[in-house]
Amino acid sequence: MTISVEVAAVLDFLAQCPPFDQLPESQLVQAASQVEIAYYRAGSATDILDYSCPQLYVVRSGAFEVRDNEGQLLDRVEPGGYFGYPSLLTGDAITNQLVVIEDGLIYQLGQDTFQQLRSSCRPFDRFFNQAYAKRLRHAVRFREQNFQLTRKVGDLATREAVTASAHENVADVAGRMTEERVSSVIVVDDKGQLCGLVTDKDFRVRVLSEGLGFDTPLSDVMTKEVMSISTDSLVFESMLLMTEHNIHHLPVTENGIPVAMMTTTDLVKSQKSDPVYLIGEIGRQDTVEGLQKVSRDIPELLRSLIQAEANGDQIGRLLTTVTDALTRQLLKQAINKLGEPPVTFVWLAFGSQGRQDQTAISDQDNGLLISDAMTSGDDEYFKSLANYVNEGLDLCGYCYCPGDVMASTDSWRQPLVSWKKQFLHWINQPSPKALMHASIFFDMRCIYGDEKLFNQLQETVCNAASGNEIFLANLTANALKLTPPMGFFKHFVVGRTGEHKNTFDMKLRGIMPINDIARIYALSVGSNEIHTLDRLQDAVGRKLLTLKDSRNLIDAHEFISRLRLEHQGECLKQGQKPDNHLDPTKLSSLSRHQLRDAFAVVANAQSALRMKFTHGLM
Repeated sequence: MTISVEVAAVLDFLAQCPPFDQLPESQLVQAASQVEIAYYRAGSATDILDYSCPQLYVVRSGAFEVRDNEGQLLDRVEPGGYFGYPSLLTGDAITNQLVVIEDGLIYQLGQDTFQQLRSSCRPFDRFFNQAYAKRLRHAVRFREQNFQLTRKVGDLATREAVTASAHENVADVAGRMTEERVSSVIVVDDKGQLCGLVTDKDFRVRVLSEGLGFDTPLSDVMTKEVMSISTDSLVFESMLLMTEHNIHHLPVTENGIPVAMMTTTDLVKSQKSDPVYLIGEIGRQDTVEGLQKVSRDIPELLRSLIQAEANGDQIGRLLTTVTDALTRQLLKQAINKLGEPPVTFVWLAFGSQGRQDQTAISDQDNGLLISDAMTSGDDEYFKSLANYVNEGLDLCGYCYCPGDVMASTDSWRQPLVSWKKQFLHWINQPSPKALMHASIFFDMRCIYGDEKLFNQLQETVCNAASGNEIFLANLTANALKLTPPMGFFKHFVVGRTGEHKNTFDMKLRGIMPINDIARIYALSVGSNEIHTLDRLQDAVGRKLLTLKDSRNLIDAHEFISRLRLEHQGECLKQGQKPDNHLDPTKLSSLSRHQLRDAFAVVANAQSALRMKFTHGLM
């Protein structure tokens, strides 16, 4: 069979793309001959998709984003990727939008040909069904507003069940309940199966009130018709069951064996770990003690977010949002106590709070930017304000900055003119100390106050840093001192002595190098983006990074962040103080392989950074 040059080119490409590579040659040729080719420029949207006639779209070159009708990102598609198949599989109308983010070619395959290939080739059909299932999981994960609804009972009911035999007497079991500090006991038969439930209330109503002796067996006083729920059930289902039947204790089973007890206290606790609930509670507190009490639920929020499979970026933003809320409420309390400020001001967040990537062990990095209209006498007010907030944050679990980068420190509580002078000094005279400060102070964000005042400072910093070759060269040289912990032959370099022996610091050797790369690119062009991922995406639009390199860094940042947060969550679960030190031998072989790939991406990006910016030192 003779085929055209154009069809031959399509054939060669499809032959390398799963699942087309599974098709017999005759079907592959037929599919290639049915393909229509279209070219789209960056910035095009929606009109690419034929809403009246679903098709399979195969990306030959370029890059595209699939978004739902609310603008939520569902997928990013690069060469060899597909979109359009959900409507072909379900028959539902097309509702998504497509955005071209990099000029590219698309191969379009009609509905009849697609369905014919599905029916004749099982691997082809399986591939797209699995892709659709993955898309659904992704959409649910990112669009779900209340992640508590998707949590499993087994994730929430973490305490092991306290059990007793039906033959045991009331006195022994009551003593055990006191010792274990529980208000109920699950009663099991000789095979360990659930057969009853006894609570404090049962002892009062069925033993004391009835005048029964303490040697009465549990079988005489227990509730025999007991409802239960499995570990795989949703927390939402347990809430409905307990509410509908007005019960406060619900045994949790696995294969019929009781493994835990769900209580109304657990459910209340689960609501406290919802970020919306937590921020609402923060806004209702008018004392530091009240905020201190609410902040005790923040570790549980982290654990809940990890269990809900939120990604590292989402977790960092949510934890930072809680910190922002605490800071604002402390400021409001201070102003209520001290009176209205004499001049306008801005509470500045630096470092991880500025970047919105906080974790379980974030300390304070903040300052006060005050209007130039302030007088010498005004500082007494702002010093009292700063002390109130810094002390309050410390009590809420955000420890004082070891380097005193806090608004209560005189150097970091200054009028606009002084802040401008300080930043210009760091930029124009990049001493080692100035470069150390850059990793903290150049990631700044307005948390509370006069945004116009903040914008004046930010504009000065962006303009002064942009294109300043000597500053950028020194900043780059300093950043390159932190390298991924990889040695020859791709083995991990870990500590050999001390408290953290056989581990490496994920923040210092993984996250910070990526933050540094993003910061340098942003400062080089005067970008006012602060969040690391936003900076990397902005670098693509400014032609500083290719789309591929930016996405590789974003993926590396996400993977390392996720490992770091999971490690901290496990520390909290074990009752240990969370840290950043990971033992790579505790990872699966797949995770170790992915971590090596992530570190390789960072190392390559650092090499590119060196080539681009350090010529200013030559």
